[in-house]
Amino acid sequence: MRSSLILSIILVTLLVGLNSLYYVYEGEYGIIKRFDQVRDIKSPGLGVKIPFIESKSSLTKKYVMLDIPQTDVLTLDMRSMTVDTYAVWHIVNPRLFLQTAHTIPGGESRIANTVYGTLRSTISKKNQNEIIEARAGEYANLNEEVLDNAIDRLGNFGIELVDVQIKKFDLPESNRIAVFERMMSERNRIAARFLAEGEEEANMIRYNVDREKEIIVSKARADAAKLEGEGESEYMRILAAAYNSAERAEFYEFLRTLDALKLSMRGDKTIIMPGDSALSRTMIGGH
Repeated sequence: MRSSLILSIILVTLLVGLNSLYYVYEGEYGIIKRFDQVRDIKSPGLGVKIPFIESKSSLTKKYVMLDIPQTDVLTLDMRSMTVDTYAVWHIVNPRLFLQTAHTIPGGESRIANTVYGTLRSTISKKNQNEIIEARAGEYANLNEEVLDNAIDRLGNFGIELVDVQIKKFDLPESNRIAVFERMMSERNRIAARFLAEGEEEANMIRYNVDREKEIIVSKARADAAKLEGEGESEYMRILAAAYNSAERAEFYEFLRTLDALKLSMRGDKTIIMPGDSALSRTMIGGH
């Protein structure tokens, strides 16, 4: 009987002792609840609680990525778009988190609603074309604006929002084709304008080049004619100076006759000429 009592006391003591201890792991907050009171343990290690009155649970300290479901937003020009987003967050005040969000799913619901609200407000300030024409890397300003607005709201829930990233924008199926056709029409119009401006510029360049070429060629021809005239004039002046006497003139006439005779007798031919011609007199040595 006595041994059974001792064994029971040992078992109760052991049970109470085990229920009094708790352990907080690295990467989590320890949560100790006593009725409606809550205290948080932020440092890892072994601790003691009041058995059967206090209970221990945990919340993660780690960064959590939340993939927010696709949502529809309206742009400044009242066009509907679908946006796909994710957020990265973690708990910084576990006691406040439990008092406001209560659970991890509750906190994620708060984050999704807050990000959606700030997205809707931010997108409503931009036209649809601005968003469609932006590349994915150019969403940085939108991401920062959404993040800054959402951080302040989520601080009241013990949550720190670390990052918000827009993965993509899309068009509702109902107006996607119409928007694409409108964009193609606009691009074709811009391309046609560029082609017309380019053709006009090319025609102007060709006109200027042709005009410059005509000016250069005309000037070159004028200079050539002038030089040719000056050369002829100088040639005649030299001839006149060289044969300015009767003897020289007669000698010049003799040379010209020889040149004509030389040209006439090229090849195998027979020449018939009057006896009193200059060529005949030259050939027979007469005057």
